Amino acid sequence: MSRSAPHVRPAQALLLALLLVLGAVAALGGARTASASAAPSAAAAHPVRVMPLGDSITGSPGCWRALLWNQLQDAGYTNIDFVGTLPPQGCAVPYDGDNEGHGGILATNIANQNQLPAWLAATSPDVVLMHLGTNDVWSNIAPAQILAAFTKMVGQMRDSNPAIQVLVAQILPMDPSNCAECAQRVVAFDAQIPAWAASVSTAQSPVTVVDQWTGFDDATDTVDGVHPNDAGIAKMAARWYPPLAALLSQDGGTAGGTSAGTSAGTSAGTSVGTSSGTSVGTSAGTSAGTSTGTSVGTSAGTSAGSTAGSTGGTGSPACTAALTVSSSWQGGYQAAVTVTAQQAITSWTVTLTGVVVSQGWSGTFVTNPDGSVTVHSEPWNGTLAAGASTTFGFIGGSTAPTPPLTLTCTTP
Repeated sequence: MSRSAPHVRPAQALLLALLLVLGAVAALGGARTASASAAPSAAAAHPVRVMPLGDSITGSPGCWRALLWNQLQDAGYTNIDFVGTLPPQGCAVPYDGDNEGHGGILATNIANQNQLPAWLAATSPDVVLMHLGTNDVWSNIAPAQILAAFTKMVGQMRDSNPAIQVLVAQILPMDPSNCAECAQRVVAFDAQIPAWAASVSTAQSPVTVVDQWTGFDDATDTVDGVHPNDAGIAKMAARWYPPLAALLSQDGGTAGGTSAGTSAGTSAGTSVGTSSGTSVGTSAGTSAGTSTGTSVGTSAGTSAGSTAGSTGGTGSPACTAALTVSSSWQGGYQAAVTVTAQQAITSWTVTLTGVVVSQGWSGTFVTNPDGSVTVHSEPWNGTLAAGASTTFGFIGGSTAPTPPLTLTCTTP
């Protein structure tokens, strides 16, 4: 996206510092444990080809890609290849910078001008990371038109690779000085993405929604109300990592143990902190990133097991909860809890014992007098069909949980 302020490259020193933090995360055991089980146990026959697709937020220079690449490498996901027809841009650190981030581009133009097939033919991606729609929203194009363009592009992706997996972002908040309406337009657009993703997702070619909106502040995380600064690129990388790691675990071995309670096949909703592991079935619909979000879809099947750095939950017959720590640092960690319905439910409550929550999303968090934390479902993610899953996340205000915290899931 390149409409107003000139692109500002993230400060090299801060980017290097962020990567050092990622290294520290690995040393602390959040992203990579000391055990051999932390890295994929069996390399795929060929690298998993990942296409970052978007506008200038992805490509100019899009240094969230550098952070994400190095975080994946540190976690043991080395059998990957970032692909695109555009070359790397400077981010002060080594990384695989190939991408498909075209500054100023509109999703509707990509679709209307059939630009995507040539890019796909040149790169043959297995996974697409798609953060698109910012320029369309800025141009006051209706969400329905943007999502129709998304649908056409997903069809073209499947023509290229029937088993392609798509991670589509609920785009970053936007509040440029010359577009007073843009902020609310983003909210309206993001709110429709989960239902759209559920409608196009298939078991063979899942479409997973990644919530890049929640927790991102255009005032402090961008250079101009649109393009992410150093803090913003770190948040973007942190949001892409868990769902991408989950896909890579399926394609290239089990990373950090097998998945504890991850929803399977297709997840169309909030993907923050999704556990990495094997899965079955389909799950559609969690967060739209705001209170205006919607929840749609059903799921068939769940998965079970244990994850290094995660704690399996317990629950009533109606629902279960499982926690996965996606990253940690000195003094804190990020975790996700997957709630899975064992029968059709209209709301859920998860109680966490042994944790201090400094920030949470996709649930209503209440700290109880005894120190436990109760998380209640939101209106848009409480109704789940039997076997369906949804995910909420939080930042823990201490080191990664040791001893492991306990979880219980109940339905009021």
